[in-house]
Amino acid sequence: MTGTTDRVTEPSTTVTWSADEMMSIAAARSLRDGQACFVGIGLPSTAANLARRLHAPNLVLIYESGTLDTRPDELPLSIGDGILAESALSVVSVPEIFNYWLQPGRIDVGFLSGAQLDRFGNINTTVIGEYDEPDVRLPGSGGAPEIAASCREVIVVMRHRLRAFVEQVDFVTSVGYGSGPLDRQILGLRGAGPVRVITDLGVLEPDPDTAELVLAALHHGITVEQVRSETGWPLQVSADLMITAPPSDTELTTLRSLRTVGSGES
Repeated sequence: MTGTTDRVTEPSTTVTWSADEMMSIAAARSLRDGQACFVGIGLPSTAANLARRLHAPNLVLIYESGTLDTRPDELPLSIGDGILAESALSVVSVPEIFNYWLQPGRIDVGFLSGAQLDRFGNINTTVIGEYDEPDVRLPGSGGAPEIAASCREVIVVMRHRLRAFVEQVDFVTSVGYGSGPLDRQILGLRGAGPVRVITDLGVLEPDPDTAELVLAALHHGITVEQVRSETGWPLQVSADLMITAPPSDTELTTLRSLRTVGSGES
């Protein structure tokens, strides 16, 4: 997180951005120029396209529909949006995306989100409640389990709410660290797992010894107590807790200029 955070000090900057804007900018900062990034729709797509416009012009955006190195002028509505194919270097089949690019570990970073996330970075997008008689049936997995298993690293982006950040997910759709630091190795998962969880309150990272998510950084104006109150496990705080650098004028202007296909805004 070098260059995007400072040590915790008394906040002095006037907030002129929303929590979602801070989250998108923090996620964009996590991407490096030249990486191959597996992109999902929504906040991940916003963050990836923002990074490409700011500091990572050679970021390779790959969408699940089969578009490689796509450079859309607007944000797509879905992975099947025509603007992705029109601006792509190449379009391949969905099986090729998974069998050739994703599963062999050729993707540097994948974005994920979910309805629930637990202390070991496991994600649930399947059901809330019991599987056979759920309180809520969610959209399901899509390609998320493969992303979680095979990308060299995973970044999770989701809003920090008590109902979502739970001690144990109701169903493990996408494996983070399972029940501890050895589970990925035991399961034979190729990728490193979730290296960072970026929320509208701060940033969580896995403890190198236990793999449990700990609070690594706070966004400007947020307190540790606020984050703990929205977390369903006894959240530990890094001894080197940082505070996220406020968005720059360039970051905010560029983010706010991004338009979604069909929005009618210019």
